[in-house]
Amino acid sequence: MTPAPAELKPSVRTALLAVLALCAGAALPAEAWAAPVQIIGTASDGGTTEFTVKTQVLIIMTLLGLLPALLLMMTSFTRFVIVLSLLRQALGLQQGLPTRVVTGVSLILTLLVMRPMGEQIWLQAMVPYDDGKITLTQALQTAEAPLSRFMLAQTSKSALAQISSLAGEGAVAQPQDHAFTVKLAAFVLSELKTAFQIGCMLFIPFLVIDLVVSSVLMAMGMMMLSPLVISLPLKLLLFVLVDGWTLTVNTLVTSIRPV
Repeated sequence: MTPAPAELKPSVRTALLAVLALCAGAALPAEAWAAPVQIIGTASDGGTTEFTVKTQVLIIMTLLGLLPALLLMMTSFTRFVIVLSLLRQALGLQQGLPTRVVTGVSLILTLLVMRPMGEQIWLQAMVPYDDGKITLTQALQTAEAPLSRFMLAQTSKSALAQISSLAGEGAVAQPQDHAFTVKLAAFVLSELKTAFQIGCMLFIPFLVIDLVVSSVLMAMGMMMLSPLVISLPLKLLLFVLVDGWTLTVNTLVTSIRPV
């Protein structure tokens, strides 16, 4: 007789849900949330369990490869890193402001903004699942709800309607009824649009400085001198005088609509 698969240790189960909570909905079709899960294993105490240990390990190894991309797409990280990259280009600091610094600042701001949602997922999904009070599917459904609310709060209606039409999805009563993949795609599209709008607002003042410096140099006949040599100190001085970093961070954080 084939021995029953053992239950995962609490630490392994917590790691499993930490990955699946971030990937909730992305790995399952829309119908999977409403359909009952097929029981494929038996616990050691005689009860049933949703997945065998081998299946759960397979899920972990598969989703770990998708985790970085999902973290980028399902949070405000995309907006932050695009705006800061455009700001770096506007200042002319391609070498003076390393990419790792831009990514690090974006990640810190993302953790700050996403902290309430992360705490909600932890308390409502991870802790009950780790204690064995809810099943894996119930934990996924619980974790998916705050993610959907956050994404829908940042998503424009036009983007949601466009993605729903492209996906061939029928009419829905509420935005929450859209498939998770539709909500995710619309959220990413809206984030790109918002990031470029904010980046354009930050870019214009520095563009004006570049134009003024270029015109003055041409009027003085100093066409061999690169305008960047003169405009860079002026742009840095302006950015420091107006406390640019505080204004930029405040703009980025307040641009996130509360759930």
